[in-house]
Amino acid sequence: MEEANVPLLVHLASPSMVQQDEDEDEQDQVLARRVWIESKKLWDIVGPAIFSRIASYSMFAITQAFAGHLDVAELAGVVSIWLIPVHFSFAIQFPLQTFLQSQLKNSVIAWVSLAALVIHVILSWLVVYKLQVGVVGTAITLDISWWILTIGQLGYTVFGGCPLTWSGFSIEAFSGLWEFIKLSAASGIMLCLEIWYYAILVAMTGNLTNAEIAVDALSICVTISDWAINIPLAFFAATGVRVANELGAGNGKGAKFATKVSLE
Repeated sequence: MEEANVPLLVHLASPSMVQQDEDEDEQDQVLARRVWIESKKLWDIVGPAIFSRIASYSMFAITQAFAGHLDVAELAGVVSIWLIPVHFSFAIQFPLQTFLQSQLKNSVIAWVSLAALVIHVILSWLVVYKLQVGVVGTAITLDISWWILTIGQLGYTVFGGCPLTWSGFSIEAFSGLWEFIKLSAASGIMLCLEIWYYAILVAMTGNLTNAEIAVDALSICVTISDWAINIPLAFFAATGVRVANELGAGNGKGAKFATKVSLE
């Protein structure tokens, strides 16, 4: 009867093994906490970035919806000319957006994008249904809306939104300009290739039978695809901001860890 009180298995773990297991558990908890903190920082940037990108792209889709299908090639050419001012706004807005993201002013970008989207819908409705200006009017409303988006971000930056990092225009902003131009040239080539492939698809589709239906179907598919691609693009932008923040703080390991978390 006394033997029945003897345990079948004897705990053979040494104190060093027990300590090792405890250390591993503690390291796992620390790693999980680091991943959670980094994920939260990443999503603080990604969430507003996704919203602002989708809102900005939606302005193009709304313009297409109000303008309808452009059956006449000459009319499409006229609209393209009127959309030239939009491209000049890109040169100001994209650097501003990156600057505000690096200052963690992500909510500002989201709110300005929402305001520009609402204004664009109202202007498009007024121009098409009340003033009856036509497709040229929709192009002008797109120009106005994108410049509202750009001016809103510029105004927030210049008029005291970032007092610790913006002290006014300075000649020092042109230091390292050549390195920036080289990076911009490579980026510009990639963007051109990205845009040209769509133009090539449209040109090739125009040679098919029932070309009008084929081009319309392609436009719908590309529009949906462009909406979806804004999500990974927002992650790319947020990862760049997180890595830049850590490198700016002299924390190379933190930058590497931020990259790993974003990839997971």
